[in-house]
Amino acid sequence: MAQKFMVTTVGSWTRTPELVRSLRAKQAGEIEQEEFDRIADEAVLECLRRQDAAGVELVTDGEQRRDNFYSYVVDKIDGMKLMPVSELMNYMPDRANFEEQLRALDVPAFAIKSPVAVDKLRKKEGGLSLNEAAFLQKHTDKPIKVPIPGPYLLTRSAWFEGLSKDAYPTQEDLAADVVKILREEIIALRDMGVEFVQLDEPTLTQVVYGEESAETFMCAALSSRRDPDVEMNFALELMNETVRGIDGVKLGVHVCRGNWSRKEDVLLVGNYGPLLPVLVQMEIDQLVLEMATPRAGEVDVFKEYAGEKEIGLGVVNPRTDEIESVESIVDRTKEFLRYFEPEHIYLNPDCGFGTFAERNVNDADTATRKLEAISAAAGRLREEFND
Repeated sequence: MAQKFMVTTVGSWTRTPELVRSLRAKQAGEIEQEEFDRIADEAVLECLRRQDAAGVELVTDGEQRRDNFYSYVVDKIDGMKLMPVSELMNYMPDRANFEEQLRALDVPAFAIKSPVAVDKLRKKEGGLSLNEAAFLQKHTDKPIKVPIPGPYLLTRSAWFEGLSKDAYPTQEDLAADVVKILREEIIALRDMGVEFVQLDEPTLTQVVYGEESAETFMCAALSSRRDPDVEMNFALELMNETVRGIDGVKLGVHVCRGNWSRKEDVLLVGNYGPLLPVLVQMEIDQLVLEMATPRAGEVDVFKEYAGEKEIGLGVVNPRTDEIESVESIVDRTKEFLRYFEPEHIYLNPDCGFGTFAERNVNDADTATRKLEAISAAAGRLREEFND
């Protein structure tokens, strides 16, 4: 029988100043890949030590080698250019309005970078995450989770009309290559023995709850988006084209409401009700969801979809100094037992602890203590619900 209340993370871990400096130096051509790997290897091992100490059972490498959870693909795919939002603003139809939005959302335009398709995409040797997974496998006997960008996120963040249209006249043209690359990646990870592949699609909440004219920092091309229903159906189509028929590996989709700022009032608000009809149609096993803050809404929206998917349940807020009590995590988890079996509930933070390399949302000590609280709560829940 599957483990009840499996403890895991969403993916990213806080990055040290040394690691960020070496990442920037590598991107600038000031150091070789070998020197960066030496620093990044140690960062991954420290992240793994932290997870082991905290009782995490399904581990990640903390995305320590990545600039952020999706823009890192510029190092893995030819045909992409990494561009800061401050540079992309030159191509915005209304730059002044976009700058105002960034200030309101507490987004640092100089630090947030997006991968833009400027030529035909060609996957490099080693794929998007195969080398990362191989290194982690050498240093742990635990099952591992590998997060990769979802097909909708990658398509919408990479297609920017003024820069992409020569290679890809439409988003759909780009999506065909994105789906192919991601599908091959998942199969390769499966064949390596990876336990869980998580596809990150955080912008789906922006589609549903963002203002009609809003452009999100993660996906500047959303300024050209269509009706939200059309966008959600596009996301569904891309996900199912990517994963259809792949077995032998657990697949999840991660959806949140933004994880770039500690200011809760600048992050999106709204329950999962409008998203669930689409999410449950995705041919994946688990919904990895932010549920630790009031912004995520009520639990009862899952009633209609009880038992249709597993849930990766966000039970701690990665952006606060407060360490959630074990009792509060246990109580929150029990609310979901109305709709999910114990073996179908994984416990994790809402999001990562270091979404963007230069924008950690927490420090390593606080993050470790939050994971310890999750592990302790899982232990109590297993005692209570042990058959």
